[in-house]
Amino acid sequence: MNADTDLNLPFQARPLTPKLGAEITGLDLSRPVPPEVFAALYRAFLRYQVLLFPPHDLPPAAQVAFGKLFGEVQVHVMAMYHADGFPELYRLSNVGADGKPQGEHPDKGTLSWHTDGSWQRVTGQATIIYGEVIPGKGGETHFADMYGAYERLSPQWKARIAKLRAVHNLDFSRTRRHGKDLMTEEQRRAKPPVDQPVVRVHPETGRTCLYLGDHAESIQGMDYDEGRALIEELNRLAIHADLTYEHQWTAKQLILWDNRCVLHRATDYDSFNEARVVRRCTVLGEVPVAP
Repeated sequence: MNADTDLNLPFQARPLTPKLGAEITGLDLSRPVPPEVFAALYRAFLRYQVLLFPPHDLPPAAQVAFGKLFGEVQVHVMAMYHADGFPELYRLSNVGADGKPQGEHPDKGTLSWHTDGSWQRVTGQATIIYGEVIPGKGGETHFADMYGAYERLSPQWKARIAKLRAVHNLDFSRTRRHGKDLMTEEQRRAKPPVDQPVVRVHPETGRTCLYLGDHAESIQGMDYDEGRALIEELNRLAIHADLTYEHQWTAKQLILWDNRCVLHRATDYDSFNEARVVRRCTVLGEVPVAP
């Protein structure tokens, strides 16, 4: 029954790639997860970084309850995305009230590599996405291993960034990708820019990883343009084909991942003719710590 004997799992875990991700079978997340099963699932979460669950019906309340097993679930400052009567849920949809695609992408920021919640002092731990409606083409979700990204940096790069801190700013990333300011003044005040270490230590595995992504705007204490160039170059260096998992969705699948050591992005799709509806929740983690 155990697919990974050293983790002692009471379910099956099939690796998705040699480096990143596993598909979990033998669990029904629409039902309460017993504590001993969740403990095993959490071990798999730390090991594989990305977990995929096969299609099954998952009501919104069950998704929130599952998220709360990991910790406090974030209530996102962008309240217009809240869904199904649960402020913890965040729906990304291009479907209008008439049930048809509206042609506008709900969040273009998701199309660039990022990590959820890096723009607040207490950052994201796990993100949990459930696919309600999936387009026939595109709308994928890609994941990249940031442990491996750091390990593959040259000694010169590691020395260069060892003490750097990046300023992460939700208003910057949203405005940049949408070409217009979508946040209210109240929302900007609620989530001002914060500085985070460019290199962080995972609080549970103890492993070192790169921590940047699209929300990182500048480097503290560095000329703005110089910092922007460094961030853009590091974000490019962070992505390796053999350290990524590119997920093609099937409706009613669920994916969760560890924001502390994984970047992710969505791919574009024909938002005029194809519907895509996903709901997500993000579990709060901790304040990142440098090595």
